Amino acid sequence: MTRIDTFESVFKSAEKPVYEYERIEFARVLVVTDLSDDEAAPLLGQLRGFLSVLGDDPEWLHLAGGDFASIGQLLEQVEEAAPDLIVTYRHLHSSAWQWPHGLGEYLDVLAQATDVPVLVLPHPDSGRALPHAMANTDCVMAITDHLTADARLVDHALRFTAPSGTCWLTHIESRRGFDHFQAAIERIPEIDTDDARGLIEAQLLKQPRDYIESCRAVVEAQAVTVKIEAIVTMGDRIHEYQSLIEDHHVDMLVLNTLDGDQLAMHGQAYSLAVELRAIPLLML
Repeated sequence: MTRIDTFESVFKSAEKPVYEYERIEFARVLVVTDLSDDEAAPLLGQLRGFLSVLGDDPEWLHLAGGDFASIGQLLEQVEEAAPDLIVTYRHLHSSAWQWPHGLGEYLDVLAQATDVPVLVLPHPDSGRALPHAMANTDCVMAITDHLTADARLVDHALRFTAPSGTCWLTHIESRRGFDHFQAAIERIPEIDTDDARGLIEAQLLKQPRDYIESCRAVVEAQAVTVKIEAIVTMGDRIHEYQSLIEDHHVDMLVLNTLDGDQLAMHGQAYSLAVELRAIPLLML
């Protein structure tokens, strides 16, 4: 390595993205169901309690099952309502909730055709929700494999965490992806394989750890009454998050679903959204 390369590496390693806090506000909350207003009343009441962290200011709107008969009509109704948050559940106008596959065509399109955050609930008839789901938001978890500099994800996770609650900021690198690149490195004789494995893994995990520390420092300085906890590791993301949800009694997951200019939800986010169906998911 040349002296210039060494200097560049040292300079880049010293660069640390710093979190800047922004409080997210929700003026209008739109609940979309396939029920009538009377049938949805118990769910709407439960949601107000579950999302009490949003305060008394939001205007609550309900889009009932009879208000739309196609995806196009649903999107028109959403555009007219202009909500800051959409709340719905899997498999609207479908009996496919009986099987643990997919999200349903309405939700698939809704999550991608609008930039409004969508809070996805377990289907009310599925019986798959954990006992503590929909009770409160004392424990919220942001999930990603690229947490560094993702202020929007952190802001939303903090906003939905109840005062004095715990906000978990998590970063799980794919062990399978890491091993794939490591296998390629092992075929390059000029690179010391053991050193490369240890150094690359340490650097991949150091960056999100540093970012979480910056988040914690900013939150404390802003006097936000939420405790930040960190999980940074490698592993199988779905398996890891299933275990974390159960171990920590997580009330809500927050995750990114859009990937740059792609029209469809990116693959990892879709897999997580399908598999992690026992508690509400906030899809950004």
